[in-house]
Amino acid sequence: MRILGIDPGIAIVGFGFIDKEGSKCTPVQYGCIETKAHTPEEDRLLYVYEGMVQLIEKYKPDAVALEKLFFNRNVTTAMTVAQARGVLVLAAVQKGLPVAEYTPMQVKQAIVGYGKAEKRQVQEMTRMFLKLKAIPKPDDVADALAIAICHAHSYTLNSKLNEVLRS
Repeated sequence: MRILGIDPGIAIVGFGFIDKEGSKCTPVQYGCIETKAHTPEEDRLLYVYEGMVQLIEKYKPDAVALEKLFFNRNVTTAMTVAQARGVLVLAAVQKGLPVAEYTPMQVKQAIVGYGKAEKRQVQEMTRMFLKLKAIPKPDDVADALAIAICHAHSYTLNSKLNEVLRS
């Protein structure tokens, strides 16, 4: 199963494709889509959307996992990120892909085993899970890979629970 993890944003969208076979997760491709500051918002959203469509078409994931929005104090930033997240979900749904959402706490729990883990701990465990030489940069890329791993673990658990419930 190929999973696309996404850390949504308007300036930087982190993405990470992993393949899950059994209990093993292998990185396929990861990076970010960056938009230029002082570019009209609608142009940035179009660039994010088109970039994600191209990635989906090239790497053909079976599922997409995104971080749920966390509203902090800056409502303007939250609204802009929400719009970017919307075009990312649209790109996935238009390609017929299932979309899962995870809170930052769920991702930390899945990666580190502790929902209040520090960002550095999550990044290091992500690096170790995927046998990477270094933590991917920028942080948004490492976060996207962590979200993909979280989905890989959650998908396995949910599949097993569904099998038990069906029998």
